[in-house]
This record gives sequence, C-alpha cells and structure tokens, in this order.
Amino acid sequence: MSTFIDETKILDLLEKAKQSTRREAQSVIRKALKLKGLTPAETALLLQCQDWTVTNQLFRAARKVKEEIYGRRLVIFAPLYITNYCVNNCRYCGFSCANKTLERKRLTQPEIAAEVRILEQQGHKRILLEAGEDPQAGIAYLEQAIKTIYATKYKNGEIRRLNVNAPAMSVKDFKRLKKCQIGTYQLFQETYHQETYHKMHLSGPKANYRYHLYAMHRAQEAKIDDVGIGVLFGLYDYKFEVLALLCHALELEKKFGVGPHTISVPRIEPAANMELTLQPPYPVSDQDFKKIVAILRLAVPYTGLILSTRESAKMRNEVIGLGISQISAGSSTVPGGYKKSLGRKKAAGQFSISDNRTLAEVIKDISKLGYSPSFCTACYRLGRVGADFMDMAKPGLIKNFCLPNSLLTFKEYLLDYGDVKAKKLGEKVIKVHLKDIPSSKIREQTIKKLKRLEQGLRDLYF
Repeated sequence: MSTFIDETKILDLLEKAKQSTRREAQSVIRKALKLKGLTPAETALLLQCQDWTVTNQLFRAARKVKEEIYGRRLVIFAPLYITNYCVNNCRYCGFSCANKTLERKRLTQPEIAAEVRILEQQGHKRILLEAGEDPQAGIAYLEQAIKTIYATKYKNGEIRRLNVNAPAMSVKDFKRLKKCQIGTYQLFQETYHQETYHKMHLSGPKANYRYHLYAMHRAQEAKIDDVGIGVLFGLYDYKFEVLALLCHALELEKKFGVGPHTISVPRIEPAANMELTLQPPYPVSDQDFKKIVAILRLAVPYTGLILSTRESAKMRNEVIGLGISQISAGSSTVPGGYKKSLGRKKAAGQFSISDNRTLAEVIKDISKLGYSPSFCTACYRLGRVGADFMDMAKPGLIKNFCLPNSLLTFKEYLLDYGDVKAKKLGEKVIKVHLKDIPSSKIREQTIKKLKRLEQGLRDLYF
C-alpha cells in the first residue's frame, strides 16, 4: 500500500544513523537552535545517539528552543468525553467494542451542559471534545454537542474555544464540522507502522489504515485550518514513530502550506480489560520519553506539543520544560465523569489517569515552577490560525500576543477562581513575566488591561 509513509526509507535512515558520531549529533543540535526545524535524516541521528553528553545538550537545546518560541507559558485545557460507545475493536483502548464489561454512556445535551458547567466552575475556558466511533453520535450529534457547549455559561464562566478529537470523517462531514467554529481537529494515527496497525485494529472503520492516515488531508481540504496528529507510544518502536510523525508533518506542509498545529505524545497506560496495555509491545522508558519530547521540539519548533494526564505529576513537571506547550488538567476520560467525580461511583475510562491533580492544584504547581498558565483563545477568534499563525510565529511576532494573552487569562482565572495561595503565586508570576513582553507598547497596554480586569471587565485580549 503506497502512502507518504515510506517505511523502508524510515528504517534505512535509522540504520544509517547508527553509525553517526558525537560530533555529527552536536552539529544537528546547533542547527536546531536556529529554529528552522530538522530533516528526517537529522532527526534519525538524534534518535539513535546514546551519548549522555549529547543527550544533556539535547535537553538544554530543547529548553532553549521552547522558551524562545513559547516562553514560560502553558496552555491549559480539559477533555470532555461525550460518548464511549464504539464500533472499533482496538486492542489498546478501553472503549473497544470487545470490552463487554464497560459501562457505556452517550451523553444527552442536558448532560453535556451539566459537565460543561462543572468545568466552568473550575475555571476552564478550553475544552477538547472526545468521542468514540459511535454510529448514533455522528456529525449531527457532534454539531449539537458543540452548540450546547458554546451556549452553556455559568457566572463568569464560558467555553471560548473547543477542539475536537473525533473519528475520521469524509470531506463533506469535515465541512460541517468546520462550520461549528471549532479550534483544532485532532486525530492520532496511533502507529504509523502498517503491520502493527493491522495487529492493533482488529475490526471496525478504524481498521482501514489508509483512510485513517489521510484524514488530515480531508480535514485540510474541508478548510479546517488547524489539525493535530499523534501516536500512542508503546505500540511500536518509538524511533520509527517519531520519524513517521515528522514525515506526516512535512507531507501536510507540502500539500497545504502548513504542518500540524499540534502533536500529542501519549504513552500507553492500563485500560480496563485491555491485556495489551499491561505489557506494551514496545514500552518507552521515562528517559526515552524525555528524548521524544526534546527531539520533537527541535524537529518541529513551531508546532504545539500536548501532554495528557496519562503521565504522572512528577513526569509532567519534568517534561514541560523540554518542549510541551499544552497540558490537560483535572481530567476525566469517562462520559459524565466530572459529575461522577463529585461523589457518584467511579467508572472505567478510556485509559488510566496518572496525574489526578485538580485544575487548581495544577495551576499552583506550575506557578511554583515559574510558568504562566494560559487559557487564551484569542488566535482562534481573531483568525490567526493555520498558515497565518505560522507566518507570525516563525519570525517571532506571535510573542507580542501569546505572552500578554496568557497573563490576561491567568489574571482572570485568579480573580474568579483562585484562592489566597493561588493569587499570591500567580501575581508573582505575572509580575515577572510582564518584563518578558518584547514590545514596550504592548507591555504598557497589558498592564492597563490587567487593571481593567480588576475593575470587573472580562475577556480582554490582543
């Protein structure tokens, strides 16, 4: 089956890179610091390098690139699962149709609104809508769910932008999704290795490797500006998967003028009644996981990297500095799970969550680390998306928007939801980060907007 994923070429690059020297790896790292990205051959070289000196240089470079482009800010979101019915039989997923003991649930529109209100009470402004491949929850159901989410308000709370992680669609359905004013459409290939893919996806629409692989092409053809890709690390050799992700990114940039807006880096976590998740075929160590994040940050410097609550709080705190730009917080992987977390029985989710901190706890912890939590949605609403976003990001112009908007949304969170400790930590972070805004004019305007927030205004942005 011919696709843009040339497995022979990827494996050849990895084999050739085994012979590389420390000096060659260091040369690649120096090139990466110019923020121009890396070729698959250069990326393969870093993947194969086992030199501890080079690894430490890799981590330092990733931190530098991350802060050069994104600064010390982290975008915060929450997943919202609306159905765990699924017709696919995937060996790694708790929603698999083969999992006969799972309590199935498809949320009604009032139930969706109830979940949204809970998230809004916590302070969330960004949602990732998640759905299994449920024939009774097709595009019409998604359209209504999105409408419900945007329409649901609680006091000062509102969802200003939601991204969507839903099954692969036709161009026709993607066009309908586009009209719903979504942010990013996400879909993970899970594994780009075809033989492994077919072993992992035993039946259902998702078993069609090619149709799934080209979903982002169809989404882009439907004029969805921002798309997000990813793999499930542990199904196959992580080195192959990283190169395949890069090939996918390069393919989208070649065909549509812009690569993926985000790349997600989940590792396999145990899922109820899914034996494979207890002993992944290709387990990824913590050290290798850190290398994955750092190498991706150098290879695709302007692409957002997303880290979920699959990882422990300790690991998340360690990895965010290596290149992560977005994290979920206070997550539930169960439809109706936020209401259940208020006292009802706990149901099995799509996968096990390792970081069980609440949003408030995450906010405090990353503030202590010197990061500015961001709930910003300005770029989506002002049309700075797709190629337009990258045109501003690559010359560094986006800094004059991202950092100020991060501080404004953080201030809004502190005023409406922060306790005394959060406010004390947060105000310190804001004071420090104001100095990092490149433009003195934008800095002055940001200070004025911060004062207007204190006076009761909301949703101020650049």
